[in-house]
Amino acid sequence: MSKATTYTVTVPQDKDRLRLDRFLADAVPALSRNRLKGLIEDSQISRGGKVVDDVSAKVKAGEVYIITVPAARPALPQPQVVPFGVVYEDEDLIVIDKPVGLVVHPAAGHPDGTLVNGLLAHCAGSLSGIGGVTRPGIVHRLDKGTSGLMVAAKNDAAHQYLAQQLETRTLSRRYKALVWGTPEPRQGEIDAAIGRNPANRKKMAVVKRGGKAAQTHYQVLNPAGTKASLVECRLKTGRTHQIRVHMAQLGHPIIGDPVYGGGPKRRLNNASDAIRQALAAFNHQALHAYLIGFKHPSSGELLQFRSDLPKEFNELKNLLDEF
Repeated sequence: MSKATTYTVTVPQDKDRLRLDRFLADAVPALSRNRLKGLIEDSQISRGGKVVDDVSAKVKAGEVYIITVPAARPALPQPQVVPFGVVYEDEDLIVIDKPVGLVVHPAAGHPDGTLVNGLLAHCAGSLSGIGGVTRPGIVHRLDKGTSGLMVAAKNDAAHQYLAQQLETRTLSRRYKALVWGTPEPRQGEIDAAIGRNPANRKKMAVVKRGGKAAQTHYQVLNPAGTKASLVECRLKTGRTHQIRVHMAQLGHPIIGDPVYGGGPKRRLNNASDAIRQALAAFNHQALHAYLIGFKHPSSGELLQFRSDLPKEFNELKNLLDEF
């Protein structure tokens, strides 16, 4: 179990009159401004023996602040052994290869057996806490039916650093997708805002009003026979179902997508029984996060990881190559 940590910070002359939360965040990089705000609200920061309760107060040169970070509380999700691949791991982060079917966060309908449950078990003893809770910091997500690489943080500082890279678009993510047809032109950028589908709130859609900006760069890697293509997609933003929605909007939905893929029947004229059976059994989108790259939170080293296409994805592609 982790222990409480105490930081003692003295305000230097050149920091006089800074806001308290900004000064403390600069002085203690391991703590984010949001985390510091929570510590102030929990009466864990003091000056001269008195509790500080105003995040916007101006500090004065020579003042000494005591920050107490309590031991991380146990997370509400329970640790469970959940199968997933570990590509890389150190004291700051873990890169995992998520299989199809694994849900990332506990939610209605999936209270346990999630990636978070699995990470809590796998990383037991090495999590120093995210926001004061012993849990992994999920930096980005993959849909249940999407496989591939994800990175999760083990401490506040790593989580903050990786999340900043995600926000500034310096955390690189590339996907491979099997789509119906062959997009023309064979490479380009889809720039279309995404929001809730007004006709079905459970789905996302390209919308003219009320959505969030979304950009996906795509490139056809090679045709898969005459009916499909293997496409690489690079995310510039990370909206819910972004690649799936954008490729469907382009007129080339991802094969197997149960929400945005459309029925394959009209595309299967003259298809072999093997192809029909493979498509019937392929009950999720053919989308795989095959590459992730980022700067390491501690060393600043640029790390990049790749993941091979899952077996069933490759088998389906090989069948379509002959169609």
